[in-house]
Amino acid sequence: MKDRILIKLSGEALMGDSEYGIDVSTINFISKEIKKISELNYEICLIIGGGNIFRGVKGASDGIDRSTSDYMGMLATIMNALSLQSCLEQINLPTRVQSAILMSQIAEPYIKRKAVRHLEKNRIVIFAAGTGNPFFSTDTAASLRASEMGCSKILKATKVNGIYDSDPNTNKNAKLIRDISYSEVISKNLRVMDLTAISLAKESGIPIFITNIFEKNSLIRALKEEGNYSKIH
Repeated sequence: MKDRILIKLSGEALMGDSEYGIDVSTINFISKEIKKISELNYEICLIIGGGNIFRGVKGASDGIDRSTSDYMGMLATIMNALSLQSCLEQINLPTRVQSAILMSQIAEPYIKRKAVRHLEKNRIVIFAAGTGNPFFSTDTAASLRASEMGCSKILKATKVNGIYDSDPNTNKNAKLIRDISYSEVISKNLRVMDLTAISLAKESGIPIFITNIFEKNSLIRALKEEGNYSKIH
């Protein structure tokens, strides 16, 4: 039986070196890294943030109603999901996009049984539009979908190698924390994922691996518990 995992990509990761939007060469690189995992014994779920296009909290702070702002952020995740789907299918990886907001012309509605069937048929399922509810982040959506799909691991692919004891951008002697408990992340208010996401992963007993998506083979190495990563468990 194949192991089922969920990969959470930050929207910012899709920008590459740009300040905004989608960098196609970066998505192509990420797609190839995902393909390496698909060639092993894994069923893959994906969730992408929307911060490269629109961040709900930022929009709310600029004066847009918070619920409206969050829905706008969900629409941004749809755009990212479709762009990743296109790149994955160009390298012969069958995918399905399921949206928590009804958009029948471009994505299936989120239906758990249908998603499971796609996974069993070796299709990658990209869950878009977060949970479909305002005030919940795509990190929380990742923990929720991983719990629903019965995933054994969550990989959060970001711009850093993992959790550090201080800011590695300002302290060259910052040390990577290899292992940390859910409770410690919550009590120290470490903002690697929002606290709702950490609490839900804790309740479901799903370990979270944090690794740098821009480091070649980082996803595979994290799954094998090798290389640079942090594990929340």
